Amino acid sequence: MLEVLDIAAVRRWSSLAVAGLSRHEQALNQLNVYPVPDGDTGTNLLLTLSAAEQAVGGALTDALSTGAVLRTMARGALLGARGNSGVISAQWLAGLADAVDGDGLAAALDAAAKSAYAAVARPVEGTILTVARAAAEAAHQGSDEPAAVRAAVLGARDALARTPEQLPVLAAAGVVDAGGQGLVLLLEALLEALTGEHDESEVDGAAAYVGEHGHDHGHAGHGHGSAALTYRGPAYEVQFLIDTGAAEIAELRGALDRLGDSLVIVGGAPTWRVHVHVDDAGAALEAGLAAGRPYQIQITHLTSATAEGAPRRPDPTARAVVVTAAGDGIEELLIAEGAVAIGGNPSTAEVLDAILATGAGRVAVLPTDSNLRAVCQAAAEEAFGEGVKVRVVPTRSPVQAMAALAVRDHSRRFEDDVIAMAEAAGACRSAEVTTASRDALTVAGRCRPGDVIALVEGEVNLIGDDLTTVCCGLLDRMLASGGELVTLLTGAQAPDGLVEAVTAHVATRWPFVEVHAYPGGQPHYPLLVGVE
Repeated sequence: MLEVLDIAAVRRWSSLAVAGLSRHEQALNQLNVYPVPDGDTGTNLLLTLSAAEQAVGGALTDALSTGAVLRTMARGALLGARGNSGVISAQWLAGLADAVDGDGLAAALDAAAKSAYAAVARPVEGTILTVARAAAEAAHQGSDEPAAVRAAVLGARDALARTPEQLPVLAAAGVVDAGGQGLVLLLEALLEALTGEHDESEVDGAAAYVGEHGHDHGHAGHGHGSAALTYRGPAYEVQFLIDTGAAEIAELRGALDRLGDSLVIVGGAPTWRVHVHVDDAGAALEAGLAAGRPYQIQITHLTSATAEGAPRRPDPTARAVVVTAAGDGIEELLIAEGAVAIGGNPSTAEVLDAILATGAGRVAVLPTDSNLRAVCQAAAEEAFGEGVKVRVVPTRSPVQAMAALAVRDHSRRFEDDVIAMAEAAGACRSAEVTTASRDALTVAGRCRPGDVIALVEGEVNLIGDDLTTVCCGLLDRMLASGGELVTLLTGAQAPDGLVEAVTAHVATRWPFVEVHAYPGGQPHYPLLVGVE
């Protein structure tokens, strides 16, 4: 039995927490009826703690204190946080980390609970917050660290059992709070990491509940039955990361509090995680832009209806642009141009959510990868049934999307504007430089694993063994057929000095060509190129 929470125990805790949440993911989803009955609390907590585990696993811990490793864990959770419970859990971990090197685990659990409460604009009892506070209060009954955590687990379980008494929506559904149950699992994993005692709760996600008309709807196949528990809150969940100062965050908190509810802002200068439920996702993003540069934006269309039960309809006079983006820098550039950016490799549902979240009746969608065009087109067809006219502009690279956004003009008819964007994208020749992963016979010759290859419009055009040489050779070939403006987006793996070398080469060889370079942050491709 360990007497203190050391670095090895933190690593065990993160792994055990992920394992426990993975076992109970679906049951937690079925418990999820507050604040929105969207059935994703288990998934959100699992994704949040998985990001935390990854961060701890990658930390070099030899010279770090327990608090420093916990701060790494909390930072990973912050960057990977999903949903209301995930964001609050990340802040709970941050509070724990900041205090654990001081007066012991009981005091640290106190700090964690206070930190979680402070993150929420309007705390509600009967939630994960109540469970966190009860665990902290109970922990002081323990005579040593393991006993404190053991007492915290018992206190958390007791508080969880009472959550239906505090939130009528839980009582009506016959369930306990999903986020609170997730925190109980985290504390049980902490106890196991410290003592080796495996005493895990049974999570009953298939509890029967009574809907609005008093009928019993509960069985495992129907989850938490969100159809019966009518959600009448805001239409969209908006989440993003933002790098800014405390003063700007205070203004952002006030602006978002006026726009919606379920507002949670966690983190600390310079990086913050923002979560809010709003009817106007565009206004929430505008508030974010006023405070800094939001990135990793996630917009989810919540299953909702107005108080009268009528479906929400888009504004037929409003326009918006949705763009896919792989890379934080690319997201920032696209957002600065007024687009809604979806990171990563989105599904049809995620693209559809982003389209509907704009609230606009006319939406242009710009895929920045040819593999995403079919996904975007499927989302466009689904959006038509929601009363939104969507046009997918044929773009295959972020540089083409930037060219398309540069010519938007709302004074034109929507269809004419789409045509202008498509023409601008088509006039921008795109290329990317990457490393070959396997042997292949290309139009430029045979490439082998590790070779640097340059692709123009998706076709291998140049093969070499030095990144800078290939990049310069690529620009020479593209500019030989004309061009006045070059756009360079550097990737996450781009070495220092690459942009300077390429820019200097263009200035010498093509002195009348203008070069704009930006950090794109995209994976796999050290350099993306656009020539107009």
